[in-house]
Amino acid sequence: MSTVTIAPDGPRHPAEVPPGPLRPTPNPALQVPGTALSILAVIALGLVCHLVLISQLAYERNQQTAFADYRAELALGTAPVGQFRTDFVDGVPGPERLVEPGSPVAVLTVPRIGLRTVVGEGTAGGVLRGGPGHRRDTVLPGQAGTSVIMGRRAAYGGPFRDLDLLVPGDTITATTGQGTHTYVVTGVRRPGDPAPAAAAADQGRLTLITALGPEFMPTDVLRVDAALASPVQPTPARRFGSGSIPAAEQAMAGDPDAWTPVLLWGQALLVAALALTWLRARWGRWQSWIVGVPVLLALGVATADQAVRLLPNLL
Repeated sequence: MSTVTIAPDGPRHPAEVPPGPLRPTPNPALQVPGTALSILAVIALGLVCHLVLISQLAYERNQQTAFADYRAELALGTAPVGQFRTDFVDGVPGPERLVEPGSPVAVLTVPRIGLRTVVGEGTAGGVLRGGPGHRRDTVLPGQAGTSVIMGRRAAYGGPFRDLDLLVPGDTITATTGQGTHTYVVTGVRRPGDPAPAAAAADQGRLTLITALGPEFMPTDVLRVDAALASPVQPTPARRFGSGSIPAAEQAMAGDPDAWTPVLLWGQALLVAALALTWLRARWGRWQSWIVGVPVLLALGVATADQAVRLLPNLL
């Protein structure tokens, strides 16, 4: 009988093992442009997401906070009624100080378009992220003279989106530290329409201003004029006029002060993108993207939030 001998299995000689696929060596000449394109894509995506979605949520949150703060000021009788305000400590008045930009100064209600919003002091792009703003060189609603309030048409809630639907005879109410004041719309002005005659010394007027044109692509300015129908309230002495407010508070102006935070957030975004490139070369594509994409999106949204200030303030 013949015997068949089977050789025991053992490890193959290294020469017998077929070579596996080699990981390609990263090419810096391709990685650097790829990183730059990733940064631009994240900034663009963050800007679009912020304007369309996140800014609406930010507007709602800012309005809730501003309404709670302003309601408390109205209850305590400390709401500002002029360009300056006085703080009280234990019932003793302190020195006067300028009303800070963004401080709530009125609650505006327009029944025709279902609008009820808190108005902040100032009209720069940063202030209008929280809602409409009162131009600081004009009187407050209810006082003698013309009070000007600006608001965005599309971004950050677009509170003034439907101003063009107002018609003469519609009512507008504004609640300030001097009470509730009623206005009656007298006209809607588009580019080329004549401006109304100046208000008399004992009359009050309200002008609402927003952008005109497609959403996020404004072409000009829309104005709504309204006459005060309730009693005129005392007007505190004004310390500065239109020549004292910065250009960033004019209609359709950008805010150049936003460049510093934009650059700082942009640098953070650049560092994060470079770190993601480094991790991709060591962890792999999917692992690095899972970790890095949320960070890039968060930094992109923060950068976009400041970059919006560079755009027209009525956007």
